[in-house]
Amino acid sequence: MTGASAGIGVALARELARHGAKLILTARRRERLEALANELTVQGTEVRIISADLTQPQDRQAIYDQTVGAGLDIEILVNNAGLGQYGEFATLDLNQELEQVRVNCEAVVHLTRLFVPEMVKRRRGWIMVLSSVASFQPIPYLTTYAATKGFDRFFALGLAEELAPFGIKVSALCPGPTESEFFAVAKVHRESGAGAMSGRPRQPAEEVARIGLKALAHGKRTKIPCTAGEFTALAVRLLPVGLITFAIAKAMRPKKQA
Repeated sequence: MTGASAGIGVALARELARHGAKLILTARRRERLEALANELTVQGTEVRIISADLTQPQDRQAIYDQTVGAGLDIEILVNNAGLGQYGEFATLDLNQELEQVRVNCEAVVHLTRLFVPEMVKRRRGWIMVLSSVASFQPIPYLTTYAATKGFDRFFALGLAEELAPFGIKVSALCPGPTESEFFAVAKVHRESGAGAMSGRPRQPAEEVARIGLKALAHGKRTKIPCTAGEFTALAVRLLPVGLITFAIAKAMRPKKQA
């Protein structure tokens, strides 16, 4: 599992452990991985950790080399790692914009391509891709993030159809606002002008993880774990995308600094 050091990643790890899974956890922050591994090991779960930076292709390859390449069978691949950045695109940090593409899209494709062949050989496997309710419509001022999550959702849907004949289930989990570090990392807060998002209730990560893993086990290809998110996904099918984008832009527009 990628992105296992915080938020939904930690919740997914705990939920999988509760169901008896052996875990391989990856993230950049090794100290957090060690703390989570210690917690789960005490509870009887077998855990390995791999510190990796998913912006780096060699680190993605290292995850494979230390797992399948070392003779381990990987039954479930969870592409959970992701990041965003809020603000006017023309003023945003370029490196963080590009890192969103590398982590949210490129790393998902790279890791999935590495691990899928063995699943195909076994004719069994499960793949979760963390998308977002943001994948259903453009979101001005989170423009790159929403676009990457749209990529994730369509990637998962296409892959699900391709791999179904091999007994492999692929699911795109599409949470709405969730209790996690996403808002802090993306610099989304009410004072910035993003009240439409920062002020919304946040679903507990544990609930998102439980609902998402249940959907994956049942072979559901897309799962929105909250009612508000389901309403959003329905609304964008019924209303003109231009109208939706205009309304979101008005609600999300950053406040000008004095």
